[in-house]
Amino acid sequence: MGEMLKDKVALVAGGSSGIGRAAAVLFAAEGARVVVAARRKEEGEETAGLVRESGGTATFVQADVAAGDQVEALVDETVSTYGRIDCAFNNAAIFRSPMPLHEFDEEVWDEVIRINLKGVMLLMKYQIARMLDQGGGSIVNTSSTAALQANPTISAYVASKAGVLGLTRVAALEYGDRNIRVNAVAPGWILTPMIAKRLEDPQHVARMERRIPAGEVGRPEDIAATAAWLLSDAARYVTGHTMVADGGVMAGPLLP
Repeated sequence: MGEMLKDKVALVAGGSSGIGRAAAVLFAAEGARVVVAARRKEEGEETAGLVRESGGTATFVQADVAAGDQVEALVDETVSTYGRIDCAFNNAAIFRSPMPLHEFDEEVWDEVIRINLKGVMLLMKYQIARMLDQGGGSIVNTSSTAALQANPTISAYVASKAGVLGLTRVAALEYGDRNIRVNAVAPGWILTPMIAKRLEDPQHVARMERRIPAGEVGRPEDIAATAAWLLSDAARYVTGHTMVADGGVMAGPLLP
């Protein structure tokens, strides 16, 4: 067991699978007591169980991050259970079927923005209020390289993740002098359920890997480790920053 997050209380929103699940397990291995939050109860409980099986401490709280009353209750329960909230990894997000902008369904657009962007705003709203009371804390929001290099046919996802970067910077400026750090991680292609269907085609995977200088699609654990460092005291002088974790894709022109 490591000590990067020793004795800290960490809230992981969107912890039912993928990056969120990997983060919950890693944060606990690094010494944190973890609250796993997700809409899907069975999967969220499974994540908390994995943490406990590994010798860590974890609690599951069911919550829709786009519902203010549920987010407030989530943060309240975190504090009532563990006494404080030192770290928050706001990772909950959805991805919907690609479609060109002129055909984009308005209800789908609203759903993506509601969860991916409004959800991050609500999480930070209630997390920061508690962190102000206790004298500080650290937050990492999950954005995407899609916010930095737009991809066609996923306009709602791109807009939501670009919005997350804006919120991250604003919060970092507003609360930097109150001992609250706010950063973002921007994953590239990661082996998560969100892109699972695209990875069923070996030829598609091969094409993707040819475009990644590191030579492989990333793992959820890669992003979890990035978030853990940003949340830790090792990153005490880092705030308002977007850390790209994409195997080098954004370093230059896409490879043929």
